[in-house]
Amino acid sequence: MSDRVPVKLKLRGSLWLFSSLNNLNSIFCVFLHLLIVLGDIILTIQKNNMIIPTYNDVLIAHKRIKPYIHQTPVLTSRFLNDLTGAELFFKCENLQRAGAFKARGASNAVFSLTEKEAFSGVATHSSGNHALSLSYAAGQRGIPVTVVMPYTSPQAKKDAVRGYGGTIIECEPSASSRESVFADVLANSGADFVHPYNDPRVIAGQATCSKELLSQVTGLDAIIAPIGGGGMISGTCLTTSNINPKIKVYAAAPLNADDTARSFRAGYIISDDAPETIADGLKMPLRDLTWHFVSNHVENVFTATEDEITNAMKLIWSRMKILIEPSSAVPLATILKNPDVFRGMRLGVIITGGNVDLNKLPWLKNSE
Repeated sequence: MSDRVPVKLKLRGSLWLFSSLNNLNSIFCVFLHLLIVLGDIILTIQKNNMIIPTYNDVLIAHKRIKPYIHQTPVLTSRFLNDLTGAELFFKCENLQRAGAFKARGASNAVFSLTEKEAFSGVATHSSGNHALSLSYAAGQRGIPVTVVMPYTSPQAKKDAVRGYGGTIIECEPSASSRESVFADVLANSGADFVHPYNDPRVIAGQATCSKELLSQVTGLDAIIAPIGGGGMISGTCLTTSNINPKIKVYAAAPLNADDTARSFRAGYIISDDAPETIADGLKMPLRDLTWHFVSNHVENVFTATEDEITNAMKLIWSRMKILIEPSSAVPLATILKNPDVFRGMRLGVIITGGNVDLNKLPWLKNSE
């Protein structure tokens, strides 16, 4: 049962107090109280209006998208186990269709549309992986797709979007620019907006990744995944809280885009508009739906510097012989940085994608 005081009682109490006072200071205090109550009412309404996906939505999503995704493998590395003191199980979404886990959420959103809804196509804004994943899913259904992307997005991701048949409209590399340019696109197209992460269809799709992981590896103590806007982490929280609530969920963010970590510690959403980090997939801020999962289920949010991310990326490339993008290296970077937290754990590590520009690898930049 909710511990919130009913809105009617709050307002009635405030108005009674207001009518019983006659000095300006007391009236001003009550006015402030009324503002706080109003804010609480707005937050309550917003939460009540959110469509929070359930585990049943995850089961439906998994059945819906199976023809369009891979069940990706789980890889291990004895070297990385020895280095970290933990048993690491890497869920390799870099080997997913479209090269990223976002093919799951995008496919669920696209194939859940009715024929009437799909007629005008889909549209989104994205730094890359959601854009190309939505383009992939839309291509599978044969509907048009338009994406707004920062002009700084990796060329490999732009090429993939166009290769899947997507139309790109470029914007400045900031959250505000993405959303303002996209608003015009949406108004003129009539397309269905598939948000990159703050969408229950997308979160239910992303949750199928951890659902698979838990069927592939038993006895996990925790799962760690990168976090930007929070779609993958939200899906992971949704799955673990229903299958095994004892499994802890950790989030890993770049220090240069640490608004999620600061939000987690402050207890409310803090948004940075245009952070600079090599982990280009982790620049977007939390939104109300993903904040619901992060604030209620995440154990902790750890951060890593740019050098730590680069070193972790090199380790995975060299030791595991798989191609990953910088965003995918952030979890390992934070595991290496916090050995006392993870030592002795059986730890699932979600590698979120492998769409990287081979001509702009971070260690090549450092060697110039």
